[in-house]
Amino acid sequence: MDQLALLFVLLLGAVVSVPVGDRFGLPAPVLMTLLGLVLALLEFVPNVEVPPDLILPLLLPPLLYAAVRRTSWRQFAANVRPIFLLAVALVFVTTFCVAAVAHAIVPGLPLAAAVALGALVAPPDPVAATAVAGQLGLPRRLVSILEGEGLFNDVTAIVLYHVAIAAAVSGHFTAWEAGLDLVLSAVVALAVGLALGWGAYKLMDLLGDATLQIGLSLLVPYASYVLAEELHGSGVLAVLVTAMFLAEYATDADDVMTRLAGHTFWDIVDTLVTGVAFGLIGLELHIAVRTASGRWSELLGWAATVVGVVVVVRLLYLLPATWLTKRMHAKRDYDEEVPMSWRETVVMWWSGMRGVASVALALAIPLETDSGEPFPNRNEIVFIAFGVIMATLVAQGLTLPWLVKRLGVRADSDREEEFEKQLAVRAAKAAKRRLKEIEAVEDLPEELSEQMLRRAFEIGVRISPDMGEDERREAHQQRVRRMKRVRRIQSELLSAARHEVLAARSEPGADPEVVDRVLRHLDVRSLR
Repeated sequence: MDQLALLFVLLLGAVVSVPVGDRFGLPAPVLMTLLGLVLALLEFVPNVEVPPDLILPLLLPPLLYAAVRRTSWRQFAANVRPIFLLAVALVFVTTFCVAAVAHAIVPGLPLAAAVALGALVAPPDPVAATAVAGQLGLPRRLVSILEGEGLFNDVTAIVLYHVAIAAAVSGHFTAWEAGLDLVLSAVVALAVGLALGWGAYKLMDLLGDATLQIGLSLLVPYASYVLAEELHGSGVLAVLVTAMFLAEYATDADDVMTRLAGHTFWDIVDTLVTGVAFGLIGLELHIAVRTASGRWSELLGWAATVVGVVVVVRLLYLLPATWLTKRMHAKRDYDEEVPMSWRETVVMWWSGMRGVASVALALAIPLETDSGEPFPNRNEIVFIAFGVIMATLVAQGLTLPWLVKRLGVRADSDREEEFEKQLAVRAAKAAKRRLKEIEAVEDLPEELSEQMLRRAFEIGVRISPDMGEDERREAHQQRVRRMKRVRRIQSELLSAARHEVLAARSEPGADPEVVDRVLRHLDVRSLR
């Protein structure tokens, strides 16, 4: 098996792991990691040869962009306090706790190298956390915090990592320079993210075509990441800013085709890239195995100790941080997403799985220092990092569904249904207001006006059938049944039309492009 065949196996696994995970209640990223482990143990499977400095630029931009599409700037602004406590403060605390323990237990490990180890194992993986949380039906407030933590903790950890690596390589370190690097990295990333977001927004208006706009949306996160890194900024933060800008301003309510096609496209990208990323984690295990040759007991002991530090520090930090956030939350006049019970806090604690970023940073540790000597304890650092990744990702990922079920943590479905109903009412009222505006300038026949008024109400009913409770539901029950029957018959008519047009594609002299254009028209009609 060559490298290309291995890539196709991972892509196939990414597709298959989703329904298999749904069937057995297991997270797809964890299944892909286990697949990578199995492949790594097979003799005919080659070792992966991806340059470490390309792992983050290739995998993180599309994954981050896809994750940001599920959130909003308003949601982030409303939850800035818990996100800051988790994404920034907790990363610092974990980094320095791991560094202190590793420096004490690993003979000859310099403090700068220990800080690098702490930084690369500190950030929970944003993809693993959101993928797992999304499948378990957790409360939206927990998913929001995990998404926010996952999106922003890599920024802090990667900057800390680079500062520590520079200190270990050069032997020179000052606290004020490290702080200045952190600030400058954030400023450059914000500037690049906003500039590329604005430029992409304007370019999408010029392109017009849905296919070209979606193609541009794939290029933008890569451009944002690479440009920020070239200017010594945070590529992760730049991608987040660009994605949030586009999600906020580059959304046209009437551009239905681009929105539907874009949503499908990014679901596909998210599934495939996530599968490859976590399969790569398992495949890279051969590096740790080769490192541990003849030293298994010693290295496993160090790795287990660091795993314990990572897990315990997260719990000990979350308990007071959650209490403090809830106390502050009580004084605010708007909703902030915070854990509302100790059960939700425990689920948040056990959701701290490490993943793609940690693997990439571990493999990217230089082989030598500026003086030409080997990087101190590089093999030990890589082994310990892989131990943390595998223990948190596989052990926590496989047991998290059981823990969630055991604690009875579930989404507030009543609240979600109520919000959906409110949106349905607002949508119907907006349609009625627009109808009145049209009637004010156009002379509509009474029959047509009544028909359009019913259609305006039906817009809300299609979103939330319970909406009718507030809008004379009993009077419209018969009309709703009739509407469903009409939709069913219309669906069958459109299906017959599509079959006929598709059959024409194989007829002699038929133009496939014309057939596809007519099919797209019928498909859009089917969505109405």
